[in-house]
Amino acid sequence: MFIDKAKITIRGGAGGDGAVSFYRGKYVPNGGPDGGDGGDGGSVYIVADKNIATLMDFKYKRTHEAESGEAGGKKNCSGKKGADIRIRVPVGTVIREESSGKVMADMSLDGMEKLLVKGGRGGRGNARFATAVRQAPRYSEKGKPAREYRVNLDLKLIADAGLVGLPNVGKSTLLSMVTNANPKIANYHFTTLTPNLGVVRSNHGADFVLADIPGLIEGASQGAGLGFDFLGHIERTKVLCHIVDAAAIEGNDPLADIETINAELAAYSPSLAAKPRIIAANKMDIPEAADNLERIISAYEPKGFRIIPISAATGEGLQTLMSELAGIIQAAPDEITFSEDFDDTPDLKASPPFTVHKPHDGCYVVSGIGVEKMIGYTNLDTEAGMAFFQKYLRDRGIIAELERQGAIDGDTVKIYDMEFDYYK
Repeated sequence: MFIDKAKITIRGGAGGDGAVSFYRGKYVPNGGPDGGDGGDGGSVYIVADKNIATLMDFKYKRTHEAESGEAGGKKNCSGKKGADIRIRVPVGTVIREESSGKVMADMSLDGMEKLLVKGGRGGRGNARFATAVRQAPRYSEKGKPAREYRVNLDLKLIADAGLVGLPNVGKSTLLSMVTNANPKIANYHFTTLTPNLGVVRSNHGADFVLADIPGLIEGASQGAGLGFDFLGHIERTKVLCHIVDAAAIEGNDPLADIETINAELAAYSPSLAAKPRIIAANKMDIPEAADNLERIISAYEPKGFRIIPISAATGEGLQTLMSELAGIIQAAPDEITFSEDFDDTPDLKASPPFTVHKPHDGCYVVSGIGVEKMIGYTNLDTEAGMAFFQKYLRDRGIIAELERQGAIDGDTVKIYDMEFDYYK
């Protein structure tokens, strides 16, 4: 089964907690702090693999999570780092963060590897907070949680040229005539339910990959028919070959058919409408096609389109068409990729420098990395140190926050292992 879209959840491993521990030996009853650091959490990587053809595996496994880091231990033993995971996807897969729609990674080359979620940092043990002033810290850091994302996987075929057109105009027949592909061919709409790829062995330059995109209908850009499922597959192509039934076998107007496809391409993506395009007037082996060919040439050659009459059934004009496609492909950029515009850098301004909360015991608890560092490097047993401590609480807005939460004179405030009575 060809699966080209999937939604999964990816999550990095959380960092392990730092340990609070003090050395105890036979002759050392009151040793110093020896709590080790927690291990970092594992990260999530995405890898492009040419041996994978569809996204079917993600139909059954929707959550991918790296291993968490282990907690720190006694005797300054650090916790083990969590194992990374590598998610393998087909070449050509675009990964988008679901809520923003921004591109996290475009896996356009075999073997490409991209970090999607970095594991959480392990917390520091209490041995890290020991100083000449505070020789027995009784606190450590918690491990940092890793980020979690809901992402969309979208497989966009890697093809140099794409065949587009309404259903039953001969795209599959043409592909079978000029490549080694064997698509299903029959005279009814939506015979092709999956894109087909074939390699054109060109006498006019390097070989190139040709994709038969399933028949589009009016409203495809809004999801009608199979529009959404397949329009994305031509976003990487360097040139579009628009096949039209010049014989109008089903009583349709070839000019109206061309405009239908043009409108759908433009509505889905302006970049599609701007791609180089050749109009291949097919079924020229049928006499009625001659008059319509003149109408197509008159309408579209003045607009800069190259019109090539062909018959996919007899092979007429196919070499000319392939030569034209090869020339455009050779002049086009080597790779067509999607800009990676997703930024997962933490917003430091959004991270509060401290938090104040009041547990059930009625004591106000202040925590935060900045507060923790200030205590670790300040001698609170001196008058100057206490003055600095009080100024820090005022300048950082901690006093204001305590008052906002209802602290009054005489209430107990705790900052890690230090407690004091609150007074204005």
